Amino acid sequence: MSSEMIIRRYRPSDQDVVTDLWSRAARQAHPFLDGEGAGERARLLREVDLVQAENWVAERKGSVIGLLGLRAGGPGDGTGPGAGAEVGGLFVAPEAQGGGAGRELLEHAAALHGALTLEVLEDNGRARRFCAYLGFTERGRRTDEETGHPLITLERAAPLKSVSWLHLREGRLLSVRTRGNDTFYLPGGKYEPGETAREALSRELGEELGLVVPAGELAEAFVIHDVAHGKNGRRLHMTCFTGGPQDIAPAPGREIAEYAWFDRQEARERCAPAHAQVVDRLVAQGRMRG
Repeated sequence: MSSEMIIRRYRPSDQDVVTDLWSRAARQAHPFLDGEGAGERARLLREVDLVQAENWVAERKGSVIGLLGLRAGGPGDGTGPGAGAEVGGLFVAPEAQGGGAGRELLEHAAALHGALTLEVLEDNGRARRFCAYLGFTERGRRTDEETGHPLITLERAAPLKSVSWLHLREGRLLSVRTRGNDTFYLPGGKYEPGETAREALSRELGEELGLVVPAGELAEAFVIHDVAHGKNGRRLHMTCFTGGPQDIAPAPGREIAEYAWFDRQEARERCAPAHAQVVDRLVAQGRMRG
């Protein structure tokens, strides 16, 4: 996510700007619906959706540019964190579309709730392409009683959540390869039950590379959303950390075949897809050469 963009809870003081944003985005997305973005739909947005749903906004440079409304009880089991949610609405101001706000709002929802479902009107080709790009697949169809237009139900499994360590030596990024695998990954891995992100990474660094990196020395750098390598298109939510010792002598564990420090080009050629985003962030920060 751009450093200029934040995702935060909707506030009642946002109502006017959000209503205007929704109206303009809805008319653009659904020109085939009479009265879209106004009238009774606008009243329901103000009096029902913005009051009852779990609403989030994307904000850039102090201006609200996106709105996401969620309802509990999506494709997951039960309730609570990771149980899944239904996306009731996702709208980005027309002038801000293509800048990542919609993607970041959906990934934020997935990080909070896991699996997601949503419905799009069949005639809204742009929304369908956007959802397909983010890994949603069709689950069913129905006719919208209000408009008479066909609706497509889409779903996406909960993302795989992992942690990784960013360790650079002379501008080259530390990466590891597991046995029986040709692709390199960042050091780290998945959570175990009850672990925090820092605790999971501290444990993984010990198991993979024999390093003692106390959880308290790790600092979150950023989060990467991408396709998980080798997982049939499932999405990845990877939290990246810095910190810990800089002068290290890795001792690979039994699952690690080798480790190496890669420059930008080597990382793109030999590493998992999420590496490309990580490298781009590090280049932007001046920590790796472009």
